[in-house]
Amino acid sequence: MAGDITTKTIHPVSHIKKTGKADLLTAFERAELEKWLARYPEDQRQSAVLGALRAVMHEDHYLSVPKMDAVAEYLGIPPVAVYEVASFYSMFELDEKVAARYSISVCTNVSCMLLGSDDILAHIENKLGIKLGDTTPDRRFFLKREEECLAACCGAPMMQVNHVYHTDLTPEKVDEILDGLE
Repeated sequence: MAGDITTKTIHPVSHIKKTGKADLLTAFERAELEKWLARYPEDQRQSAVLGALRAVMHEDHYLSVPKMDAVAEYLGIPPVAVYEVASFYSMFELDEKVAARYSISVCTNVSCMLLGSDDILAHIENKLGIKLGDTTPDRRFFLKREEECLAACCGAPMMQVNHVYHTDLTPEKVDEILDGLE
C-alpha cells in the first residue's frame, strides 16, 4: 500500500557530523533501526533508542561503547542519550565478560520465591555449573542477577531467556526449555 508507514525509509539526520561510527552497525541492526524510525516523526528519532539497543543485544549479546556510539550517530543524537538508556534498563548488558548466547533471568522476588524460585535457581546453577552473575565457559549461558520483579507473578515461579517469558516452572520444565535451545 502506497504511503504505508511500515515501508517508509528514514535516513540518518544530515546535520549531525558523521564520523563513520555508524558503519559498525550490521545489516540486521540497520534494518531494525529503520523499522523503529518509521514509527516516529523525524524530530523524535531518539524514540528508537530502545529498539536499536535491543537489536545490538540480539547481535552482540552486550552493548559496547563503540556500538552505542554507532547507534547515536545513526540516530543523530548525542551519545550520552544512548548511554543513559543503556545503563538505566537492566535488560541491557554493558560488560562483554557476561556476553552469552542466552541470558537467563530467574525472578526471585516475593511471589516467585514463595512458589519455589529459589529451588529453580539452584537447579539451573547445578545444571549449568555456574552461579548468579556467571557465564558458562562456552559463553552459551549467562545467569543474570535480577534486581527486581519480572512482572509475571500469576505464572510464578518464572524466568526469562533472552527476554522471553517462561512461567509455572518446575525443574523438569526448566530442563526442557534449556535443552531445547539451539
